[in-house]
Amino acid sequence: MTAKIALVTGAGTGVGRAVATALAKAGYSVVLAGRRKEPLDAVAAEINAIGSQALAVPTDVSKRESILALFATVKSTFGRLDVLFNNAGIGAPPVPLEDLPFEAWQNVVNTNLTGMFLCTQEAIKIMKDQKPQGGRIINNGSISAHAPRPFSVAYTSTKHAVTGLTKSTSLDTRKYNICAGQIDIGNAATPMTDRMVQGEGVPQPNGSKMVEPRMDAMNVGNAVVYMAGLPLDTTVLFMTVMANTMPFVGRG
Repeated sequence: MTAKIALVTGAGTGVGRAVATALAKAGYSVVLAGRRKEPLDAVAAEINAIGSQALAVPTDVSKRESILALFATVKSTFGRLDVLFNNAGIGAPPVPLEDLPFEAWQNVVNTNLTGMFLCTQEAIKIMKDQKPQGGRIINNGSISAHAPRPFSVAYTSTKHAVTGLTKSTSLDTRKYNICAGQIDIGNAATPMTDRMVQGEGVPQPNGSKMVEPRMDAMNVGNAVVYMAGLPLDTTVLFMTVMANTMPFVGRG
């Protein structure tokens, strides 16, 4: 049986790396997209070492031309796409809302929202025309899709918008046998969350700072593998995976 094809954006580090590795261990051939070639090559080498196939494609999801080139490569190399994990995302400096530079806001929107929308468009075009028809699109939403942290207006706004993108994608692609869902992640142990366990930790709604618990990012990888492996008559529309004792429920 030919391996299914999965594409992971932001695959060079952190959650993307964990998900790409977990998918490879589950038998998928994985396309690795990210801005920096060296981390992608390192992940590809790890995947190849376990006997799965990986293809590294340096991609900047804030640029439409780069996304179009990525999906053209997927189609020409594999001829189909079974799973897209829309993971690439960035934050902005933690400053008061009124002090956030426009350029920082725009960069987060271009990467976290517009880039995800464009990747979704291109995935649909492949999935609806392939035989057998269909596939699965999984968006990384973050718990910021439910509740903000202090000084996170750009990141939080885009993650709320991702929820709308997920719902619209789920509704509009049913006729193509495409399932869309979202995984909201809280405090996975990655370089992006190292600040949570350094020094006094991160700001809290009451103005204090505290060190916050984190979980192994491979727990996210395993959750995505579960979502991806469901038959296409079944979907997980939303899943929250978080460090159990982190201050989220009741936050604020």
